[in-house]
Parts: sequence; C-alpha cells; structure tokens
Amino acid sequence: MKITFKESGVEDISEAYTRIRIVEESKNVRRFVREGGINTLEFGVGKYADMNRRKFILLCRSIIQVAKTNRVKKIAIQFNDLIKPLALKENQEDLAQIAAENFEMANFEFNFLKTKPEEGWHLVEEILLYDRLSLTLKKYIQKGQEIGKAINDCRVLANTPGGTMTPEVLAKAAKDAVKGLPVKVTLLSEKEMRRLGMGAILGVAKGSTLPPTFTILEYQGGKDAPIVFAGKGVTFDSGGLNLKSSSSIYEMHMDMSGAASVIYAVALAARLKLKKSVIGLIPAVENMPGNNAYRPGDILKSLSKKTIEVLNTDAEGRLILADALTYAKRFKPSVVIDVATLTGAALSALGLHASALMTRNDSLAEKILHDGEVSGDYIWRLPLWDEYETMIKGTFADLANVASGATGRYGGAIEGGIFLWQFAKELDCPWAHIDIAPRMTAAPGDELAKGAAGTPVRLLVRFIEQWKP
Repeated sequence: MKITFKESGVEDISEAYTRIRIVEESKNVRRFVREGGINTLEFGVGKYADMNRRKFILLCRSIIQVAKTNRVKKIAIQFNDLIKPLALKENQEDLAQIAAENFEMANFEFNFLKTKPEEGWHLVEEILLYDRLSLTLKKYIQKGQEIGKAINDCRVLANTPGGTMTPEVLAKAAKDAVKGLPVKVTLLSEKEMRRLGMGAILGVAKGSTLPPTFTILEYQGGKDAPIVFAGKGVTFDSGGLNLKSSSSIYEMHMDMSGAASVIYAVALAARLKLKKSVIGLIPAVENMPGNNAYRPGDILKSLSKKTIEVLNTDAEGRLILADALTYAKRFKPSVVIDVATLTGAALSALGLHASALMTRNDSLAEKILHDGEVSGDYIWRLPLWDEYETMIKGTFADLANVASGATGRYGGAIEGGIFLWQFAKELDCPWAHIDIAPRMTAAPGDELAKGAAGTPVRLLVRFIEQWKP
C-alpha cells in the first residue's frame, strides 16, 4: 500500500479518492455522503473525550476494513482530522506512527495461496494524507509503515502451512528477512547441536524425519551488552505421542509464531538503524509422533546439564527454549526475553486480548507492561513465585516438563513459566517469558484478517528502542 502526501485542502482532492472524515457522533456510524463531487466516508467515533490509544488503533484499522468491504482503492485523509480526538492527549509523532502501522496491518490478507479473482484483491492501494505535515511527522509515518510491513511479513511466516514451513525453511526465512541488512546469521547444524549437548531440542526433534535447526541472528547496533530474544520455532506441533485432539491440532503450524516475531524484531532493529545490539535465537523443530519420537518417561539432558523427565510430549516448546536460554548466556546479555505460543492455559486464563508475562524482575515487568500498552501488543502479568517450583520437580530427573498428579490440573501457564525459570535463573541478567498463545491469531473485534496476528513485533521493537541496561 502506498502512502502519499499532499499539502492542500479538500478542494484539491481528486474524485479518484474517497475522503475519510472523523465526526464526534454516536459509535459505529459509517456512512457515505457526496460533497463537492467527492465521495466521503464518515466515521462516528463517539465523544472525543472518551477516545484513547486503544480506540484509535481500532479506528485506523476500521477505516481500512470499511474501505476494503466497499472496494474503495484510494482514500484521502486529513491528518489533523484523523488525530483530532486524541490530539490533546498524545503527541503527534506517536499518533502518526500508530496510524501507519495499523493501516498496513488492516490491509493485510493471507491470499498468497489463493487464485487471484478477475477483479483483483479487495485491498486499499493508496492513502493520501493531505495537510501541512512536517518532515518529522512524515518520517514517523514512514517508520510506522515499515513496522506494519514487518508485522505482516511475520504473519505470512506464521500462516504458512506446516508442510511448507519446515525447520530448514524457517531458518532460510530468517536469513532472507535480514538480507541486505547488517545482521550476522549463524546456523547450527544438527551435528553441532549434538556436540554442544542440546539434548532438549534434539529430543523433541526425534519424532520427525525433518532435522532441527538453530538460527542465530546478531545485529550490532550499539556498544552496550546485547538484548537477546529467543523465539519458539515449532513449525508443526502434533503433540508428539501425546497426540493433540482433532479440535486442538488445527492451526498448529502457527506454533512458530514466537520465532517469526523474533526474526522480524531483529530485522526491524537493523532496518530502523536502532542504536542497540540485538540477538535473536531461533530453535526450530517439528514435533511429530514418528517411530523415533521421544516418549513419556524419557529423560533428556539439556544444554545446561540439567536432566528433564518427559511426562507429556505436548509440552515441547519449553524444552527447546530451555536450551536456547542456556545458549543465550554466552552472549553476556543485558536482558533476555523468550517469546512463545507456549500454553493453551494462558488462553484459558486471559482470553483473546492479552499475552501472559512472567518474570522475577519487577522493573522489567513494569517496562514490558508499559511497552505493551503503548504499542498495542497488550500484556498481563502472572505470578512466578517460589511456591510454584514444586510443580515441575522431577521424580527420576532434576525436572519434569509438566506437573504431575493433582497439581497438573491447574496453573498450566505458570507451570510453563516456572519451568523456563529453572534455566533463566542461571543468566546474569533480567529475564522475562511472554506466552503469546492468546494472541497467536486475530480476535473478533481486532479489525484484522483471520489468521496470525503478528504479536508481539510492535512490543519488541519498542522495547529495543526504550531499553536501558
């Protein structure tokens, strides 16, 4: 989608464009009117005093969605009219970036595997912003558009079927995402992972005929200790021998959404030339019930040397992230954040509108919560107290990958987090775990296309920009 600028009034807008006008009126008002030869689409947004950042995000998306529904290809928006309901509460630069991000996100459709209809796709081709916009505002709009495009690229990866998006293809996609950017890409072979002792990753991968991969993305944009992100890259999760039910197995090609978000967060840091060093770790496997699959009762030896008793093969994401967290230590990071579609329990706890956050560091939690609210990737914190450590104590190994007995019925999201904490506590820096299972796909009311939501690319980029070791 093209965003163009015109320093003029509405009288100079061509009839080729449909003008968008924001009015202080009852909610959900959408109507076409004809004024001076120009089609105008009015959006009633309620009382301006009630407008906030969350509503503004949905307003920007709904403008695109309504245009698409009515097959409008070109729209014209007066920038000051768009931001007027929030102009006294937020700075214009933030609103410019938010608008561009969400225009791009709302215009996305995963149609790459469909036959193109004769009339073409119902997408907005151009947004004309007419007003006297400063060079600074234009730069923020362009920045927002870059972020929105990266989020959509993340959604493409996550939406790609598991039969196509294998661990090796994901590794190549990571390399392609940073092509032409100052990002070093390292791929550990299965042989190298075995030599290092990544027994948790290798154990999960045994059930598939496809080898695991471990991709390292390194962007050196600053002199401080790096930020390290680790993204869960399960390219398809059948559940292993603890096979998922037919109602749960659909969409499990998106179980690499955490990896996709990390890939594009690192790519954006480089593309936006952020003055921070960022490293992305992408452990990738396919969790399948093949002849060599790891079994309930097996004991895996992780990279940290801790042994793990497998009680459920469907708790595989935490296993591959355990090795990634241990590997992160060698970079002497200032902070480590892992991102994963880890548990259905997070979905049960929080519904569809917020990811779960777990950390032992209160200041880090406050920062991530704030960045989530500002970016639009909303977060809610769950506890990670010492009392929960009994949940994952092993009987025949140091740890169990899930809780057993009566305790196994409750607190599944925290169970995953407290398991990861056993490896993160060996890091000499703050750590946080973000369970994005609730936000893996767009929720009703998001004003986004069905499928992957691209969470939490926006949060991670803002975190990189704002992080101070």
